[in-house]
Amino acid sequence: MLTEEITKLIQETATGEVFGVWFLIGAALVFFMQAGFAMVETGFTRAKNAGNIIMKNLMDFCIGTVVFVLLGFSLMMAEDYVLGIVGVPNLSILTDFGGFLKNGNAPSFVFNLVFCATAATIVSGAMAERTKFISYCIYSGVISLFVYPIEAGWVWNEAGWLVRLGFHDFAGSAAIHSVGGVTALIGAIMVGPRLGKYLKDPVGKVRKVNAIPGHSITLGALGCFILWFGWYGFNGAAAWNNESLASIFVTTTIAPAVATCTTMIFTWIKNGKPDVSMCINASLAGLVGITAGCDALDAAGAAAVGVVSGLIVVLVVEFLDIRLHIDDPVGAVGVHLANGVWGTLAVGLLANPEAPAGLSGLFYTGNIRLLGVQLLGITAILAWTAALMTATFFILKKTVGLRVSGEEEIKGLDKTEHGLPNAYADFAPAVESIDYGYPGAVAVYGETPVSEAVPVKKVPAYDEKAPKFTKVEIICKEPRFEALKNAMMEIGITGMTVSHVLGCGAQKGQPEYYRGVPVEANLLPKIQVDIVVSKVPVRCVIETAKKVLYTGHIGDGKIFVYDVENVVKVRTGEEGYDALQDIE
Repeated sequence: MLTEEITKLIQETATGEVFGVWFLIGAALVFFMQAGFAMVETGFTRAKNAGNIIMKNLMDFCIGTVVFVLLGFSLMMAEDYVLGIVGVPNLSILTDFGGFLKNGNAPSFVFNLVFCATAATIVSGAMAERTKFISYCIYSGVISLFVYPIEAGWVWNEAGWLVRLGFHDFAGSAAIHSVGGVTALIGAIMVGPRLGKYLKDPVGKVRKVNAIPGHSITLGALGCFILWFGWYGFNGAAAWNNESLASIFVTTTIAPAVATCTTMIFTWIKNGKPDVSMCINASLAGLVGITAGCDALDAAGAAAVGVVSGLIVVLVVEFLDIRLHIDDPVGAVGVHLANGVWGTLAVGLLANPEAPAGLSGLFYTGNIRLLGVQLLGITAILAWTAALMTATFFILKKTVGLRVSGEEEIKGLDKTEHGLPNAYADFAPAVESIDYGYPGAVAVYGETPVSEAVPVKKVPAYDEKAPKFTKVEIICKEPRFEALKNAMMEIGITGMTVSHVLGCGAQKGQPEYYRGVPVEANLLPKIQVDIVVSKVPVRCVIETAKKVLYTGHIGDGKIFVYDVENVVKVRTGEEGYDALQDIE
């Protein structure tokens, strides 16, 4: 008997240690989600602001860590609570670190810190491309210092008033995502839309909504996959046994997958094509929606959450943009606020008593109490956050300012806020200032020294009586370029300049949609081929091009013919007819 009890104790201890390690691994996964948020926000915005987005995502975690150490954690997890509303901080992490560790607070600190950083980083995307960096640092610090710690204490501290009522938010649909989402909404309203987003008539009424596509859907998709991966730690780290962990992983997989399929079908029917960026948002919306009840819902409930999330995110994003004219570049309000509220209420509707949490949802038991508590809790959290963050944004607007100047916004925040010519260095515009460190490059003027070039012949100056030179400029469809190039080479053309250009003629573009907003596609991608000929007859070039490019449809292209005064080959100094010949 004693042996059996010892064996059982050893097994329980081993299981506890395993889940303690998993708890910290989960915290690390949530930290990695910062990279996911950074990639989504960067991809959904313009390249001239990429460095600014990265910097903000880096600093909200670093600033959040500082203020969470100073006060935030002590407020949130205080042992003494005043009426279950405000904790009395003991600051033991600073004053008694040994006792802090012995009491087992270190894992809780790390885990709640990465959650806190998530709430702060949600705001960045909605206010992207026009917010002062100093203002961002300040309001990010306020979220981590006061806003999140106090309301999260209501939800997760045993002394919190919502915990005592039976409010259930397992991983933060309300405590994290709704907080970040409502702050994003208030911030987007107060900072105003990006320049050129909404065009107004003389009386100030919006007459047109412009789509401003992000510069890299690839980065956005990468961020989505990183976030989904990290979400298994976000939802699963606090699992208390193998059964609950497995259940959480199942629901955390089903909800976003169903949400994405729903959005794909919905936008396909609505716009004629499935919307890529909206499907990325839908994956995140499904994850947000299932976060509160990941331990309380079954597979059917998770699927129901996904269907609603997939519809909500599209409707809210488009309603805010097209109807209310609130500029949210990444869809943070639709993803986090709308689905944070939905996920919180879904617990009261869809909680299955047979799921690990053992809660009674309205649709399973007919019991409305849980739904009422969930509604009360989400209302209180939103009201608290809205009041404090509205005051914060108002003070910032009246003091240091919330928005950059119009000139700074047009230039891009990388340049004006951080001194980056471009976040993508190879495309920096000021390359002439770079010292390439290559002393062997010698500028040659006049007659080419034999020691510095291949053997050349001395040529006479330009002769006005030389053969005529003609430039043929051909604009064609991209798929026809390879056939055109081969045809030109067959008739003796040995040199051509090829450019990717945008243009339109009788086609006038074709309608497309970006996040539900029509994109003016009157400039279509084309290929421009420039050829200068003398030996090859111009008419031969034209007829060959016509034969190769003709399909009989609008958009086959145009051919322009110009006179050329002279041609000079830089390497040899040859001019005129000889400069066009490749034979040495």
